[in-house]
Amino acid sequence: MCRLILASGDFAVADITAAALDMSCGRTAAHDNPTKVHAHGWGAVWREHEQGPGHGLRAHTDVRPMADSLHESLLPEVKTDFLAIHTRNASLESQRGLDFTHPLSRDDGWYFMHNGYLPTAYQGLGLPASRFDSREYFDYLVPRDADGLDPAAALGRLDALAPGGNSGNAIAVHPAGAYLVHWSAPSVATPVFFAMQRLSLPGLEVIASEVVPGLAPAGLWEPVAAGTVSYFPFPKES
Repeated sequence: MCRLILASGDFAVADITAAALDMSCGRTAAHDNPTKVHAHGWGAVWREHEQGPGHGLRAHTDVRPMADSLHESLLPEVKTDFLAIHTRNASLESQRGLDFTHPLSRDDGWYFMHNGYLPTAYQGLGLPASRFDSREYFDYLVPRDADGLDPAAALGRLDALAPGGNSGNAIAVHPAGAYLVHWSAPSVATPVFFAMQRLSLPGLEVIASEVVPGLAPAGLWEPVAAGTVSYFPFPKES
């Protein structure tokens, strides 16, 4: 299981990485899941701040714990108006390593981060068996070469999954914007762990897997409605 955070607007990257680090180390783990520390790698995707038209996306992945390797990444020097971070505790011991570290990517420009376990997603792709549920969920949820994600269609795909999984919480990013998917199976055993929290401040939106007091007091956070898809469009160049 994993922790997610997305920030869009005017923010200091150091504040968002510190929040992700707090979640990855279990400092803010007021939930109902025994997993507190997320040490099986981490990754980030952000918009280039100075690239010119299109503000191309950049990504980083590392198989080490975030606490051990953040300082070796590009993030301490990054300035951006969009950043998403994923810290990971692998559901299966066999699914550790760079191939399983988020964000996952495709050659059509999409990046994907998932918190949950959806072992039946492969069936929606017509595959004979599952190799990595998050990769299969990515391909099942986001059609190849799509120029966006339709919220109703995405939620319909999730509702159509065969039983056996727990959460489809995800961040999907492409060059025009990002989507936050908040969905859990009806019988999920740890609903608090799979809740999502929103912080809305002037010029800034943050969504995270947990309330992070280091960003703002708990009273300023509010739960994200279950079964929803939120869109964060990137500003178009004039």
